[in-house]
Amino acid sequence: MEAVEKDGVVQAAEQAVRKMQLSTDSEGEGDAAKRHHVNIVFIGHVDAGKSTLCGHLLYLTGNVDDRTMEKYEREAKSKGRDTWKYAWAMDLTEQERSKGKTTEYGVATFHTRHKHVTIIDAPGHKSYVPSMISGAGQADVGILVISARKGEFEAGFERGGQTREHAMLAKTAGVRQLIVAVNKMDEPTVQWSEERYREICGKLAPFLKQVGFRANDIVWVPVSGYTGANLRERIDAAQCPWYRGESLLELLDGLQLPPRPVDAPLRMTVVDKYKEMGVCMLGRIESGTLRNGDRLLLMPPRTPITVTGVWNDAEEVSAAGPGDSVKLTVKGVEEDDIHAGFVLCAESAPVEPTTEFDAQVMLLEHRSILTAGYRCVAHIQAASEEVVFERLLAEMDKRTGQIAKRYPKFVRPGSTFIARLSVSQPVCVMPFKAFAPLGRFMLRDEGTTIGAGVVLKVRHSASKVSSEGSG
Repeated sequence: MEAVEKDGVVQAAEQAVRKMQLSTDSEGEGDAAKRHHVNIVFIGHVDAGKSTLCGHLLYLTGNVDDRTMEKYEREAKSKGRDTWKYAWAMDLTEQERSKGKTTEYGVATFHTRHKHVTIIDAPGHKSYVPSMISGAGQADVGILVISARKGEFEAGFERGGQTREHAMLAKTAGVRQLIVAVNKMDEPTVQWSEERYREICGKLAPFLKQVGFRANDIVWVPVSGYTGANLRERIDAAQCPWYRGESLLELLDGLQLPPRPVDAPLRMTVVDKYKEMGVCMLGRIESGTLRNGDRLLLMPPRTPITVTGVWNDAEEVSAAGPGDSVKLTVKGVEEDDIHAGFVLCAESAPVEPTTEFDAQVMLLEHRSILTAGYRCVAHIQAASEEVVFERLLAEMDKRTGQIAKRYPKFVRPGSTFIARLSVSQPVCVMPFKAFAPLGRFMLRDEGTTIGAGVVLKVRHSASKVSSEGSG
């Protein structure tokens, strides 16, 4: 009994140390009010180890205790899945645990000395790309998780793998900075090989540049999500003599974030809704400040609502600002009348919805040529709407970015062009240059991402937008 009690004391002490190392500061500089909030999405091919990496970070920062981790370990062993114990901190459903695949993005939080971190664990399987898009749309920074295991990197990076698609979708969704975590470096086919690490970096770097990430926006780090090597403490030189950089948590703590548009009109994209002691909305604030008691407009239906409660990471707060993912309780609207992709706006400056807009589109993959009349699905933040290419307005020259041909009859895969698009239900979009979060979108058809675009002009005069919402 004494030994058991001693073990419990030791575990509690270790847990406290983990929290102290990353969440506090003896002089108070780590105070929650002074931490900068950053939203990070974990992306990458299925089985790259995203959920395991997320779960281990939660454990190392004291957000999953030893007793809970021991429970996960016992349950994982009982199912013959010993190595999945950390993943179960993020994969909570029986379906996810039995198949070892994340199906919906999971959200959790932890603190470092200078950052309040919200992590979004996006699914890696191609069947769940829409959920990955929703997760990436809420993030400032992406962690692209790559498996270094022989054959697994190749499976994710070659044609048909999700590494390429996830990187492109994250960039299109607004992720500005990327950390490439080369995972499973402890694996027997790798054993912390510098040659394997350099091979992966050498193949990925040109592709990420092509997607639009600048070299200065990318950081590379070798890790082991399962053993925890180079997650909190820097990797031991005896184990990996060739890497002398920072650990993953040190990199996260030192992230430099762009200024937040605090003084701009309020824009909050709704990502989900439910009923619990009233109507609740979940969403990310893109600009402005939201306060308890505010009267706002829900667009496109133009429904006046009143905020009766604001929660940030399960803590009730009086106000929240750009970058915060919040839960709101509201009155003035029914749950059935709220849909993902709606936008909460200040009454004095709403986003005017439309059913038609001009956009510049980059066609990535397509089974044939694209002509006017083509239909596919556009993902605009959390909204998914069928769009029709009403008219092809111009084809662009790849080298100069200038118009090469006006009113082409068709465009081919790989081309960039300007088109007029329409949707049957009103959507909230804005020109990309005026407000980037509502000015970009992705195009998908038959389970494949075929293109990405930015809004150039919103054609309000072309359509009399009804007061009805989009379903």
